Amino acid sequence: MAFNYPAARRDESKVDDYHGNKICDAYAWLEDSDSAETMAFVEEQNKVTMPYLEQCAVRAQFQQRLTELYDYPKYSCPYKRGNRYFYFHNKGLQNQDVLYVQDSLDGPATVFFDPNKLSEDGTVALKMGRLSEECEYFAYGLSSSGSDWVTVRFMKADDDLTLLPDVLERVKFSCLAWTHDAKGVFYNCYPRQEGKTDGTETTSNLNQKLYFHVIGSQQSEDILVAEFPDHPKWHSSATISDDGRYAVLSITEGCEPVNRLWYCDLKELPDGITGLLPWVKLVDNFDAQYSYVTNEGTVFTFRSNLDAPRYRLINIDIQKPDRQHWTTLIPQHDKDVLGLVSCVNQHHLLVNYLHDVKDILQVYELSTGQLVRCLPLDVGTVSGVSCKKKHADFFYKFTSFTTPGIIYHCDLSKSSPEPRVFREVEVKGIKQDDYQTSQVFYPSKDGTEIPMFLVHAKGLKKDGTHPVFLYGYGGFEASIQPYYNVAYLLYVRHLGGVLAVANIRGGGEYGLTWHKAGTLGNKQNGFDDFQCAAEYLIQEKYTAASRIAINGGSNGGLLVAACVNQRPDLFGCAVAEVGVMDMLKFHKFTIGHAWTSDYGCSDDPKQFKWLIKYSPLHNLPPPPYSGPPYPAVLLLTADHDDRVVPLHTLKYCATLQYGVGSSPLQRQPLMVRVDTKSGHGAGKPTAKAIQEDAHIFSFIAETLEISWKD
Repeated sequence: MAFNYPAARRDESKVDDYHGNKICDAYAWLEDSDSAETMAFVEEQNKVTMPYLEQCAVRAQFQQRLTELYDYPKYSCPYKRGNRYFYFHNKGLQNQDVLYVQDSLDGPATVFFDPNKLSEDGTVALKMGRLSEECEYFAYGLSSSGSDWVTVRFMKADDDLTLLPDVLERVKFSCLAWTHDAKGVFYNCYPRQEGKTDGTETTSNLNQKLYFHVIGSQQSEDILVAEFPDHPKWHSSATISDDGRYAVLSITEGCEPVNRLWYCDLKELPDGITGLLPWVKLVDNFDAQYSYVTNEGTVFTFRSNLDAPRYRLINIDIQKPDRQHWTTLIPQHDKDVLGLVSCVNQHHLLVNYLHDVKDILQVYELSTGQLVRCLPLDVGTVSGVSCKKKHADFFYKFTSFTTPGIIYHCDLSKSSPEPRVFREVEVKGIKQDDYQTSQVFYPSKDGTEIPMFLVHAKGLKKDGTHPVFLYGYGGFEASIQPYYNVAYLLYVRHLGGVLAVANIRGGGEYGLTWHKAGTLGNKQNGFDDFQCAAEYLIQEKYTAASRIAINGGSNGGLLVAACVNQRPDLFGCAVAEVGVMDMLKFHKFTIGHAWTSDYGCSDDPKQFKWLIKYSPLHNLPPPPYSGPPYPAVLLLTADHDDRVVPLHTLKYCATLQYGVGSSPLQRQPLMVRVDTKSGHGAGKPTAKAIQEDAHIFSFIAETLEISWKD
């Protein structure tokens, strides 16, 4: 069947000049999210898409089964503040996780904070929450409809949970750091700007500042402690040292893993915090990354990639700050990437390594950097760690593609401290034994070996017929490790599918070198890696091209769209969520300027040449299109996505339907789903998440002609 798509006005007169290259931007009018024309376009698209999604043959069964299997208890690692333990818990289908408190680990738990009471539909989410050091106060940031904007409020963490009048507005991409005396918090906010700030605007986020808020005062009285008027794109984040004495400031520009490192000795302020702090610039360039781990007096321990693309631990004595005095505490490994490092039990370090995309967890001596012991861990991911330097015990949570979550507790003050299972969750209706998880390595176009996880039914016959769900990301040094997703398991169990997760270049799976091999002028490597994953699955007789559905979100949405443009014949279905589609203009909207560290920027003539080669929007064929038909395409975006603003997806969709959609050979749908009261993904209510997954997987089943298997 052919589809009739809504006609969208093309303004051929809208032409931009990039270094002498004239580029038509015919749908630039879709950048105005508030215009009647844009709203009408969205409404008309949803009128085509939503009835199609709702009538997909497996939609009702998938949604019902997903709801049933999603209804299992979810827990975070407990963490200790003062003498009490706190943890997040969701009974199953609650829209938002609830924060609980208990006096002891085996004592009764009571609700401390329930975000579900803040909105009927669950679209108000707890974005950030910090308890003060001795548990006097709770500072919490709320986000509405998925926006990155946060409003911070405060309450006393006593038995009465008294709400305080303090309110902080215009907070975004912020730290929230209490001083140990609980007098106040450091936080970041942006100056007032013209127009709205509700998450539907596209205004660039510039000139973030760091403030100190004193409990009991108005935001207008907050003390400006750091600003960078000459560097409007800089971001900062304050951390209070474990001993409470120092404020440690990390300054970044963009998303590259590098930062400046400043500090302030709070004890040296005779009148307390009264204005811009006298920051000492320990590192004042963007050559490497330094993340605070702990300090013993003036000797600070940092996780760093300085001369160490797989990261190492270094010690810097701030009384001898010159680089020649810096020492290595734990050197870089030959292959494994040093991940999360936390201090526990005063003199131990909890150290996480990534070995071929699988986690290792170890305990080291803080004073010597010597390995004390390895902690038992199955093949998978440490998805949570909770510990403090002053406490002897810690928790860690393990998850995998088939394990929803096992939380371990370990007390290092005991003579033989063995981790014990503190809490294990089972999902009724899913048997782990039905599934097989393996890791394969396949060659990319240039011969680089790329790791990929495969999950499928046990005893799967390789006959080239199985539908595949191939997921990728490949950017911003993010490592895609095994994680639990009920919808994936339903796809394997009831749609006979294979889940494939390709760990392509651009991520952080093998450290900085792997990351840089898939960014800037090397971005095409990641697209090649992803296409070679599909070719490997075909070659190994798992599937055929017409049976492959590819998926990714955000930077992964860019990946999906770029790969479809380059190899429309290689896939049967493509689902691109909240993708970055206009690579020539992304830096002009909200926080897009921060991504130039990964992508480059069209303002630069050399980088323009990289971007124009793969930009999804600019590589769609115009009519009359006579090339190979495109796979079925489902694009997803949301009206309050102020990270990757909807205009990316809307402009791409209009162009796709205009060119490919007008081809008589194009029989598969090219659709967009625009959600309302929803954002980039964080804080999405359970009900919305279930509906979205049901729509995605039923679209895949419908277009790949997969039937439901009981």
